[in-house]
Amino acid sequence: MQLKRILSWILISSFTFQISSFALDSELHGFVDGRAGGRTQNDPHEDDRSLTELRLQLDSLTYFDAAELQIRADFLYDDLATDIEQVDLDNGDGFIDLREFNVLFTPVDWADMKIGRQILTWGTGDLLFINDLFPKDWNSFLLGRDEEYLKAPSDSVYASFFPSIGTFDVAYTPRFDADRYIDGRRVSYWNPALQSIAGKNAEIDAQRRDEWFKDDELSMRFYRPFLSWEGALYAYHGFWKSPMGANSSGAYFPRMNAYGTSAKGSLGSGLANVEFGYYDSTEESSATQIVPNDEVRFLMGYEREVAKDLTAGAQYYLEWMMEYDDYLDDQFNPDTARDEARHVLTLRLTQMLMNQNLILSLFTFYSPSDNDAYFRPIITYKITDNWMVTANGNFFIGEDDYTFFGQLKYNSNVNLGVRYSF
Repeated sequence: MQLKRILSWILISSFTFQISSFALDSELHGFVDGRAGGRTQNDPHEDDRSLTELRLQLDSLTYFDAAELQIRADFLYDDLATDIEQVDLDNGDGFIDLREFNVLFTPVDWADMKIGRQILTWGTGDLLFINDLFPKDWNSFLLGRDEEYLKAPSDSVYASFFPSIGTFDVAYTPRFDADRYIDGRRVSYWNPALQSIAGKNAEIDAQRRDEWFKDDELSMRFYRPFLSWEGALYAYHGFWKSPMGANSSGAYFPRMNAYGTSAKGSLGSGLANVEFGYYDSTEESSATQIVPNDEVRFLMGYEREVAKDLTAGAQYYLEWMMEYDDYLDDQFNPDTARDEARHVLTLRLTQMLMNQNLILSLFTFYSPSDNDAYFRPIITYKITDNWMVTANGNFFIGEDDYTFFGQLKYNSNVNLGVRYSF
């Protein structure tokens, strides 16, 4: 196992070095990050530890006459992984996670293009996503890794066009990039078939959508400024990002389209945002398969500095299910079904102290419809330009086991991390 890691590291480093020899300039950055944490209560289906890992990230940027090459990879020792030698770049399993491997170039003056593995994001929400249908890593987020690991990589062609009326972005993914979804291996969840919280006793192994150019995705965005705001239109053609459907073979990713709009800009002494999306579930439920209903999603938020070095941001979020009566008819137990409308309120507080070397942050999700909540406190202290320590927690509460945050209550955890950057 150690030999395989060393050989992979040497191979990538050698490739980068050879490419750099033909370049105008190159940069290499990275960090070593160690994290350890544990659950604050017993989970009968999961390990008492939430994290025990050591991570090395290498980030190389190479400049050529007409292009830029970026390679960013994480080399990981994860003591809780079941088989760290079995590398799966889609799921992020194994001793290496290739985060970025792409080429950026400008084919014409009015367009940019990036081809390869990359991290993609758009939309206006703070940890709430409507029109951002690029893959997420929910396990990393809930287990206490750095927030940057919430975004999973996409294998895409991303093009930006700059006509006079605004900016038009297109992302084409020739093979579906799913979320790194909660599957029970590290995070327990509500299992409707068992009507109980499950974990390793009922791991989800969803059917993959992995046919090139057939199981593909297309995301589009058009945006332009107006007054002190920026407005955007979105469209998506692909699949539900987590396995929301079920058929005779188990969980799978049903087809869906999405359409939306957003606006963000200054309002008073702060920044306001609003975003809307319609999820069109294009497959039909039947006696042999269950698919999600169409949904309308909406959020609005406001952020401002409320005191010196203290910033507050609040959001309201809504998920409204269409044809709710049909959904109830498909449920094994309607008493544990989700509500027709799910409301969520969020509050982020960020306080900077000691010349901004100490950052205290608290992000709170609260759902008055589900009567559950999620608290995410983080303390970060920058010791020097290179050394940083982080303590964080993920705390879930809920009256019922089957609600969105209530199902996660046995996953509450605290973590400590130390990072050296270079």
